Amino acid sequence: MKLRTKARGLALQALYEIDLCNHTPAEVLQARLEETPLPDELADFARQIIFGVLPLTHDLDILIAKYAPEWPLDQIAAIDRNILRIAFWEFAIQMETPMKVAINEAVELAKLYGSDSTPRFVNGVLGSLARHQEDIRSNLQKA
Repeated sequence: MKLRTKARGLALQALYEIDLCNHTPAEVLQARLEETPLPDELADFARQIIFGVLPLTHDLDILIAKYAPEWPLDQIAAIDRNILRIAFWEFAIQMETPMKVAINEAVELAKLYGSDSTPRFVNGVLGSLARHQEDIRSNLQKA
């Protein structure tokens, strides 16, 4: 597994736990890093994802629901929802990861952590979101 994919996986695990259990982000990140130690640069990358996604969770969810209405948000599995949030944050907010790379990485996470249908689902939703990237970016920057 590529190192940045490993960092994304750690961030995904943390966001999933925070989403379902409401544990504090700092404690969850610390526990994940104790279980899966990462070099400082990758730990910082995972931290950026977690603390980048969390304050925008509501806004990300609204935009996912708006631009992918075929998939009602309340029916999306928690792991799938968090994979989408990470990829969306990476290409629409952070803007350091090219859109195609963020989508490919999300599909890889979906293969590792999701159900058999998750990779296809994640690719489809992110493809829909990618077509509206500029509008989404401007909406999130206002938030």
